[in-house]
Amino acid sequence: MTTLADPVPGGRPGDLERATALGGELAGRGVHGVVLAYVDTAGVTRVKTVPTAKLASAAAWGVGMSPVFDTFLADDSVVATDVLGSPDGDLRLYPDLDHLVALSGQPGWAWAPVDRITQEGTRHPGCARTALRRIVADAEQRHGITFRAGIEIEWAVGQGGAPDGEFVPAVTGPAYGATRQVELSDCAADLLAALAAQGVDVEQLHPEYAAGQFEVSVGALDPVAAADRSVLVRQTVRAVARRHGLKVSFSPAVTAGGVGNGGHIHLSAWRDGVNLHSGGAGRYGMTAAAESFVAGLLARLPALTAVTAPSPASYLRLQPSQWAGVFTAWGRETREAAVRVVTGTQGVRDQAANLEVKPVDLAANPYLALGCLIAAGLDGLTSSAALAEEITGDPARLDAAGAAARGVRRLPSSLAEAVAAFRADALLRSALGSVLADAVIAVREGEIAAVDGLDDEQVAAAYRWAY
Repeated sequence: MTTLADPVPGGRPGDLERATALGGELAGRGVHGVVLAYVDTAGVTRVKTVPTAKLASAAAWGVGMSPVFDTFLADDSVVATDVLGSPDGDLRLYPDLDHLVALSGQPGWAWAPVDRITQEGTRHPGCARTALRRIVADAEQRHGITFRAGIEIEWAVGQGGAPDGEFVPAVTGPAYGATRQVELSDCAADLLAALAAQGVDVEQLHPEYAAGQFEVSVGALDPVAAADRSVLVRQTVRAVARRHGLKVSFSPAVTAGGVGNGGHIHLSAWRDGVNLHSGGAGRYGMTAAAESFVAGLLARLPALTAVTAPSPASYLRLQPSQWAGVFTAWGRETREAAVRVVTGTQGVRDQAANLEVKPVDLAANPYLALGCLIAAGLDGLTSSAALAEEITGDPARLDAAGAAARGVRRLPSSLAEAVAAFRADALLRSALGSVLADAVIAVREGEIAAVDGLDDEQVAAAYRWAY
């Protein structure tokens, strides 16, 4: 069954006329082509492009692309499920005209996220964007709950002329240091200008902890738009850096043994326009529903890591005492907890309060990650799950009794452990649907096999430039 948000062959009412007008407007601004983008199961952004003059045709009839990419690995090898992985068949990529934007970071190009449907006009069960939209719509229809989300983007900046495959930091200086900001001043200013021109409201841009690392935080949107924005921001960061002769990596572990790149997700639940994470009688102003939502997240975090930390390189980053959130724990402004309760500053808490989920990196397909987080939280909310005692400080320092009393467990320390937990979690697999859930398992198992026998540095090198 389709909804008004789903594309249909021939276009929805008004799509053809709107796309024709947009194409003419873009052409008048010197835009020659449109990037049609989606994220595959492995977390790699795949694209096709069309000339601007063909935008109306794409909006009406889509653009062909094989479903085999649902079971591609990060190295472009292919695995299979009982449904996916065959060279047979075709899908249609339909641009979402509401989120089409001219790329200031890539003059001459525009960009749009796509939904994928079958040639018969039905939803493709392997489309993660469509799955997230369905999960969000179901939450509103069944529970009267909407969501706002934002995804932090961390990346490492490397010298463009470094030997092939190697990473040489392009900037020096201490973590959060002014030296890095000065050394990357022109590139960072161009990035801010490009994002502003593309309608992305930036909260902050700053040097981060690891060598050559920066982070940008952006404003919150509905979950589908937030995932779209995450893809767009990374496209823009990469393009602007390239114009400055630099290379960027969003990989969870650019090198072994260091602090990796995260993709922390901020998420808040709302009912009737009221933020459930503020103004309640629970801890730090949480409502009972918000506390149960956190409990639902914590209960399923081991399985969730199969979608939020989906690469073998993810587990080089997920180490204790590195602010990666590797224990099933929560706390107010506790950056070692997997779920950080952010209350916001007095005076804006009704708008600012949210949850930060930390064991997430940018190898994750953002649509899959957000969909599964919402499904897990809603399960806790609907069952009125009790939220354990919070932690302060580093949960790695808790003794066995203290950890047990707070429900603190170590998250999977390998992708194989995460896949086993996901395979055993019927709720998450049901939320995605069997076709997409099976693709997640097959792709993760394929990545595990691809790095069998490699040491940590070799694993980091294998994924360094994939994301």
